[in-house]
Amino acid sequence: MKTKWIATPVVALLVIIGSLTQSCDKDTDDTPSTPDPAINLTSTSLGNVLTDETGRTLYFFSNDYDSTGASTCTGGCLTNWPVFYRESPKLASGLNASDFGTITRADGSKQTTYHSWPLYYFKDDAKTGDVKGENVSNIWFVAKPNYSIMIASAQLVGHNGKSYTSDYKEGTGKTVYFTDGMGRTLYGFRNDKKNKNNFTKEDFSNNAVWPVYEETLKEVPSTIDKSLFGSITVAGHQQLTFKGWPLYYFQQDNGKRGLNKGISFPQPGVWPIINKDIPEAPVP
Repeated sequence: MKTKWIATPVVALLVIIGSLTQSCDKDTDDTPSTPDPAINLTSTSLGNVLTDETGRTLYFFSNDYDSTGASTCTGGCLTNWPVFYRESPKLASGLNASDFGTITRADGSKQTTYHSWPLYYFKDDAKTGDVKGENVSNIWFVAKPNYSIMIASAQLVGHNGKSYTSDYKEGTGKTVYFTDGMGRTLYGFRNDKKNKNNFTKEDFSNNAVWPVYEETLKEVPSTIDKSLFGSITVAGHQQLTFKGWPLYYFQQDNGKRGLNKGISFPQPGVWPIINKDIPEAPVP
């Protein structure tokens, strides 16, 4: 009987301790965890876009066209477009670490870049898949990994160092125009005809001066009609066209974003920038 009376309290005590332990474990399991820093690809109404670890959409700003990748969104702009920064984030399959970078902003804070475009949030996006910032003011676009065409909003500065307006007169003011996905300026040639390259030689010997834009069309900003693009074959190479205009780079831009020296070579208007408002190329 003594054994019975001694064991019963011990067992009861163990039961109570076990119950408390399970309760503590349950409380611990219910504590929400913070997702690991990550950059993901999330399916949206605009296709796959870059998002943070919670699925919130990231954006490019067309005014961020400096060759250093500096951000031009400051002051009140940041109220609507908060900066995105993650240190050593995990990357979704298909994304490459070499495409990402970090800039130090004027206030000393840091910002993550992708293909040299600084990344931002949009304040009105509330849930996964929201893309409410797309085409705001015609200069904000969702960040995608496979743009064939992006849009820059920048000052035109020719190879002669002079500043030009959108009608190729000397003066200042930003012009909106097409670049490739890395922000490198694309041009047309005034003497070309619809789907006819009249510059590149058959032996491709002058391609180094005005390289053809060899690209199979992938993504473009939602404001641009993809059906207006096409391609032609030039000396055995595929060249992307827009409204029938063959697209080129300019050698003196040295493959760098932020440069548009070709607009004054050999004189303004011979090699114009391309944007969605350009008239159709003339029929041969």
